[in-house]
Amino acid sequence: MVTRDSTRLLLISNALTAVAALILKWPLDTLLWPYWIQSVLIGWYSRRRILALRQFSTDGFTSNDRPVPETPQALRSTANFLVLHYGIFHLVYLGFLLSRVSALSMWDWLAFAGLTASFLSTHGASFRQNLEADLNGRPNLGTIFFLPYLRVVPMHVAVLLGSKFSAASAGAVLFFIALKTAADILMHRVEHHLLQREGSPEADPPLDAG
Repeated sequence: MVTRDSTRLLLISNALTAVAALILKWPLDTLLWPYWIQSVLIGWYSRRRILALRQFSTDGFTSNDRPVPETPQALRSTANFLVLHYGIFHLVYLGFLLSRVSALSMWDWLAFAGLTASFLSTHGASFRQNLEADLNGRPNLGTIFFLPYLRVVPMHVAVLLGSKFSAASAGAVLFFIALKTAADILMHRVEHHLLQREGSPEADPPLDAG
């Protein structure tokens, strides 16, 4: 079943992040970096998914208080707005991370690169599954537009709670990863439910990545 497969991949990605964090003794501030990378990839694949739509609905989706038309121009406008809005959010987030991060070693950067490859594999596979489902159905453009924002909710929770723990505590890091993983799975299932309700039962939402 697609949902079980994607959930398994999600668990593996988070497990790899936990292993890297424990081996390299990352403080919580450093641990936020791979999750930021994962969130950026979610936005990238969401843009590609929007632009790949052929038949889609815009029921309930408005822009400037006007219904969004079901046209190729609307797809491009929606994708461009996602890049602008989602991108600004992540630039601000990047500034926050840069203001808090300590010096990173070569091994930290290598771990980031390895985790990025893992996220690319996971989200790439999910994107291909989503694309096949989209082409066989008629998904709602508004739902697909808002899905990446649902996926970054765990990141917000991570930042707010992460600042409350000791940066040097391995227990806090493990608790933080477990909390983020649980939130990832919950939001993953929420997204899948939303797409099922809109008539695309085969669709599988992008992972967080999370």
